Amino acid sequence: MSKTKSMTVTPLGDRVLVKRVAADDKTKGGIILPDTAKEKPREGVVVSVGNGKLMDNGSRQTMSVKKNDRVLFSSYAGSEIKLDGEELLILGEDEILAIIEN
Repeated sequence: MSKTKSMTVTPLGDRVLVKRVAADDKTKGGIILPDTAKEKPREGVVVSVGNGKLMDNGSRQTMSVKKNDRVLFSSYAGSEIKLDGEELLILGEDEILAIIEN
């Protein structure tokens, strides 16, 4: 029997690994949208962060986001990857527009 191993991805430098939140299936008026009509979600949850941007003096800049932060980013930011059947997004910290507070 073969066991499948789960992979771990750790972003480098000032990169962030984000899982998009699910898009709404309905409009406010109750119309159900097909997958082709849905916009890509611009909101996600941080899964993992890099160790920060390397500065000229050799130190690392502290990351503004941390694991489990809910963030907002532009629709076509970052690079999409598939990991263990799950679609994730790798973005630069500068591509994150805001942290959403509850």
